[in-house]
Amino acid sequence: MASNEGIGKVLTVAVALCLVCSVVVSSAAVLLRDAQQANKALDKKSNILSAAGLLEPGMSVEEQFKKIEVKMVNIDTGKFTDDVSPDTYDQRKAAKNPELSVSLSKEEDVASISRRAKYAVVYLVRDGDDLEKVVLPVRGPGLWSTLYGFIAIEGDLNTVAGLGFYEHGETPGLGGEVDNPLWKDNWPGKKIYGDDGDVQLTVIKGSVDKSRPEAIHQVDGLSGATLTTRGVDNLIEFWMGENGFGKFLSNLKAGEA
Repeated sequence: MASNEGIGKVLTVAVALCLVCSVVVSSAAVLLRDAQQANKALDKKSNILSAAGLLEPGMSVEEQFKKIEVKMVNIDTGKFTDDVSPDTYDQRKAAKNPELSVSLSKEEDVASISRRAKYAVVYLVRDGDDLEKVVLPVRGPGLWSTLYGFIAIEGDLNTVAGLGFYEHGETPGLGGEVDNPLWKDNWPGKKIYGDDGDVQLTVIKGSVDKSRPEAIHQVDGLSGATLTTRGVDNLIEFWMGENGFGKFLSNLKAGEA
């Protein structure tokens, strides 16, 4: 009898320990997930500020981000909308939802993304009533992964202020050079549209010949990363074009967004 009681006590203690451990592990997982999500959101804000040239050393990202006006855009109409809240909107999930996205034809799908969300979160930098910059989300496949990033455009809505990718899985030293500050320095000052209004900004194979007039629309390709270079070129063409943010930028310039 004593032996059975001893076994019973051991089992009780073991079960209690298992329950305590499971609660601790579950709580830690929740806390860790929340911390990871917070870090991810902070990193995204950091990349938005970096693309816009507003990430200053020594200042908190949250403080700098207060300079940004966050708005929702209906990509189909090219106008601001209050139908969706930027606080809860997830553009990636929306792009997979048939009710919240549009299917792209082969001719339209320059960036090979298959579907495009109907709405997008955009970021505006103003000086009083004057628009200084607009930051737009872009995405498209490279060689091994989808590249997610932001392109910042000056107040003339034609001059690149910066470009950066906050998530991708490209090969370090090759396609991963999209993160290289030297390569990213090629973007500011480049012109997106030609005199006819068509997208002229392109990432070429090799280096840009700065003596040629078309150099204002060209960015050096990534050495040894032809497919990633092509992917960046395609996503720029798509998102700056009529099926991306082209209509919005045109409306914004005309004061009709």
